[in-house]
Amino acid sequence: MISGQRFLKKQGLGNEIPFFICPFKPEDSVEVERQKLKLVNRLEQAGVRILEINLYDLSIEILKERGIWNQIIEMEATVSKEQLKELLQGVLDPEAHLVPAIAAKLAITEFEVLFLSGVGEVFPYIRSHNVLNNLQSTAKDKPTVLFFPGNYTHSLQTGASLDLFERMHDDKYYRAFNIFHCEV
Repeated sequence: MISGQRFLKKQGLGNEIPFFICPFKPEDSVEVERQKLKLVNRLEQAGVRILEINLYDLSIEILKERGIWNQIIEMEATVSKEQLKELLQGVLDPEAHLVPAIAAKLAITEFEVLFLSGVGEVFPYIRSHNVLNNLQSTAKDKPTVLFFPGNYTHSLQTGASLDLFERMHDDKYYRAFNIFHCEV
Protein backbone atom coordinates (compact mmCIF):
# COMPACT_ATOMS: atom_id res chain seq x y z
CA MET A 1 0.00 0.00 0.00
CA ILE A 2 2.73 2.51 0.96
CA SER A 3 4.43 2.08 -2.41
CA GLY A 4 1.16 2.72 -4.28
CA GLN A 5 0.64 5.98 -6.15
CA ARG A 6 -2.68 6.58 -4.37
CA PHE A 7 -0.85 6.62 -1.02
CA LEU A 8 2.18 8.56 -2.24
CA LYS A 9 0.02 11.20 -3.96
CA LYS A 10 -2.26 11.47 -0.90
CA GLN A 11 -5.38 10.64 -2.90
CA GLY A 12 -8.68 9.95 -1.19
CA LEU A 13 -7.85 11.85 1.99
CA GLY A 14 -10.46 14.57 1.52
CA ASN A 15 -7.93 17.39 2.05
CA GLU A 16 -6.91 15.90 5.40
CA ILE A 17 -3.30 15.90 6.54
CA PRO A 18 -1.57 12.71 5.33
CA PHE A 19 -0.92 11.27 8.80
CA PHE A 20 -1.30 7.55 9.32
CA ILE A 21 -1.10 5.58 12.55
CA CYS A 22 0.30 2.05 12.47
CA PRO A 23 -0.88 0.65 15.81
CA PHE A 24 0.60 -2.55 17.16
CA LYS A 25 0.51 -4.61 20.33
CA PRO A 26 3.21 -3.33 22.69
CA GLU A 27 4.45 -6.86 23.32
CA ASP A 28 5.18 -7.13 19.57
CA SER A 29 7.58 -4.15 19.58
CA VAL A 30 10.70 -6.16 18.73
CA GLU A 31 8.97 -7.97 15.86
CA VAL A 32 7.42 -4.73 14.57
CA GLU A 33 10.87 -3.11 14.53
CA ARG A 34 12.24 -6.07 12.58
CA GLN A 35 9.36 -5.96 10.10
CA LYS A 36 9.67 -2.17 9.76
CA LEU A 37 13.31 -2.53 8.75
CA LYS A 38 12.33 -5.12 6.15
CA LEU A 39 9.56 -2.82 4.91
CA VAL A 40 11.97 0.10 4.55
CA ASN A 41 14.33 -2.10 2.53
CA ARG A 42 11.52 -3.32 0.24
CA LEU A 43 10.21 0.21 -0.27
CA GLU A 44 13.70 1.53 -1.04
CA GLN A 45 14.17 -1.28 -3.59
CA ALA A 46 10.85 -0.23 -5.16
CA GLY A 47 12.13 3.34 -5.44
CA VAL A 48 10.21 4.78 -2.47
CA ARG A 49 12.58 6.71 -0.24
CA ILE A 50 11.80 6.59 3.47
CA LEU A 51 12.96 9.07 6.08
CA GLU A 52 12.80 7.31 9.42
CA ILE A 53 12.99 9.37 12.59
CA ASN A 54 13.07 7.60 15.92
CA LEU A 55 11.82 10.07 18.55
CA TYR A 56 14.06 8.59 21.25
CA ASP A 57 17.20 8.89 19.11
CA LEU A 58 16.18 12.40 18.05
CA SER A 59 15.65 13.37 21.70
CA ILE A 60 19.16 12.27 22.62
CA GLU A 61 20.53 14.11 19.59
CA ILE A 62 18.75 17.31 20.67
CA LEU A 63 19.99 17.02 24.25
CA LYS A 64 23.56 16.50 23.04
CA GLU A 65 23.34 19.42 20.59
CA ARG A 66 22.07 21.65 23.39
CA GLY A 67 25.00 20.52 25.58
CA ILE A 68 22.84 19.15 28.39
CA TRP A 69 22.95 15.39 27.79
CA ASN A 70 25.68 14.71 30.36
CA GLN A 71 24.02 16.99 32.93
CA ILE A 72 20.75 15.09 32.59
CA ILE A 73 22.51 11.73 32.95
CA GLU A 74 24.30 12.97 36.08
CA MET A 75 21.21 14.44 37.73
CA GLU A 76 18.88 11.55 36.89
CA ALA A 77 19.80 9.63 40.06
CA THR A 78 19.32 12.66 42.33
CA VAL A 79 15.97 14.11 41.21
CA SER A 80 12.48 12.69 41.41
CA LYS A 81 10.89 11.09 38.37
CA GLU A 82 8.41 13.97 38.23
CA GLN A 83 11.20 16.56 38.24
CA LEU A 84 13.05 14.68 35.49
CA LYS A 85 9.86 14.40 33.44
CA GLU A 86 9.19 18.15 33.77
CA LEU A 87 12.77 18.96 32.81
CA LEU A 88 12.64 16.73 29.73
CA GLN A 89 9.21 18.04 28.74
CA GLY A 90 10.66 21.55 28.75
CA VAL A 91 13.91 20.88 26.90
CA LEU A 92 12.22 18.56 24.38
CA ASP A 93 9.02 20.56 23.93
CA PRO A 94 7.49 19.47 20.59
CA GLU A 95 6.66 22.98 19.41
CA ALA A 96 9.91 24.65 20.47
CA HIS A 97 12.48 21.88 19.97
CA LEU A 98 11.30 18.52 18.63
CA VAL A 99 9.30 19.59 15.57
CA PRO A 100 11.94 22.15 14.48
CA ALA A 101 14.50 19.32 14.64
CA ILE A 102 12.21 17.13 12.54
CA ALA A 103 11.67 20.02 10.11
CA ALA A 104 15.44 20.40 9.72
CA LYS A 105 15.73 16.71 8.79
CA LEU A 106 12.84 17.03 6.33
CA ALA A 107 14.54 19.99 4.67
CA ILE A 108 17.83 18.20 4.00
CA THR A 109 16.52 14.76 3.01
CA GLU A 110 14.96 13.54 -0.22
CA PHE A 111 12.11 11.19 0.70
CA GLU A 112 8.57 10.19 -0.22
CA VAL A 113 7.32 8.92 3.17
CA LEU A 114 8.21 9.85 6.75
CA PHE A 115 8.27 7.05 9.34
CA LEU A 116 8.12 8.13 13.01
CA SER A 117 8.96 5.58 15.67
CA GLY A 118 10.15 5.47 19.28
CA VAL A 119 6.82 6.66 20.72
CA GLY A 120 6.90 4.25 23.66
CA GLU A 121 10.50 5.05 24.51
CA VAL A 122 9.85 8.79 24.91
CA PHE A 123 6.70 8.47 27.03
CA PRO A 124 5.82 10.30 29.32
CA TYR A 125 7.96 13.32 28.51
CA ILE A 126 6.89 13.42 24.86
CA ARG A 127 3.30 12.65 23.97
CA SER A 128 2.46 11.48 20.47
CA HIS A 129 -0.61 13.72 20.17
CA ASN A 130 1.58 16.78 20.87
CA VAL A 131 4.02 15.68 18.17
CA LEU A 132 1.21 15.11 15.65
CA ASN A 133 -0.51 18.40 16.46
CA ASN A 134 2.72 20.35 16.05
CA LEU A 135 3.73 18.48 12.89
CA GLN A 136 0.56 19.47 11.04
CA SER A 137 2.12 22.56 9.49
CA THR A 138 5.58 21.01 9.01
CA ALA A 139 4.99 17.53 7.59
CA LYS A 140 1.86 17.99 5.51
CA ASP A 141 3.37 17.60 2.04
CA LYS A 142 4.24 13.91 2.23
CA PRO A 143 2.65 10.94 4.00
CA THR A 144 3.73 10.37 7.60
CA VAL A 145 3.37 6.99 9.31
CA LEU A 146 3.56 6.93 13.11
CA PHE A 147 4.36 3.49 14.55
CA PHE A 148 2.30 3.38 17.73
CA PRO A 149 2.55 0.77 20.52
CA GLY A 150 -1.11 0.55 21.43
CA ASN A 151 -4.56 1.03 19.95
CA TYR A 152 -5.82 3.70 17.59
CA THR A 153 -9.59 3.84 17.47
CA HIS A 154 -11.97 6.18 15.77
CA SER A 155 -15.72 6.47 16.30
CA LEU A 156 -18.33 9.10 15.57
CA GLN A 157 -19.33 9.24 19.23
CA THR A 158 -15.93 9.61 20.87
CA GLY A 159 -13.68 10.81 18.04
CA ALA A 160 -10.18 9.44 17.70
CA SER A 161 -8.21 7.93 20.52
CA LEU A 162 -4.60 6.85 20.86
CA ASP A 163 -4.34 4.33 23.70
CA LEU A 164 -0.64 4.02 24.48
CA PHE A 165 0.41 0.53 25.58
CA GLU A 166 -3.31 -0.39 25.23
CA ARG A 167 -3.81 1.15 28.70
CA MET A 168 -3.55 4.93 28.63
CA HIS A 169 -6.66 6.37 27.03
CA ASP A 170 -6.29 9.79 25.46
CA ASP A 171 -9.48 11.01 23.80
CA LYS A 172 -8.11 13.97 21.93
CA TYR A 173 -8.95 14.59 18.28
CA TYR A 174 -6.36 13.35 15.82
CA ARG A 175 -6.28 14.14 12.15
CA ALA A 176 -4.82 10.76 11.29
CA PHE A 177 -5.95 7.57 9.62
CA ASN A 178 -5.48 4.05 10.90
CA ILE A 179 -3.23 2.63 8.18
CA PHE A 180 -4.90 -0.77 8.51
CA HIS A 181 -8.25 0.78 7.58
CA CYS A 182 -7.05 2.56 4.44
CA GLU A 183 -7.93 1.51 0.93
CA VAL A 184 -5.16 0.16 -1.24
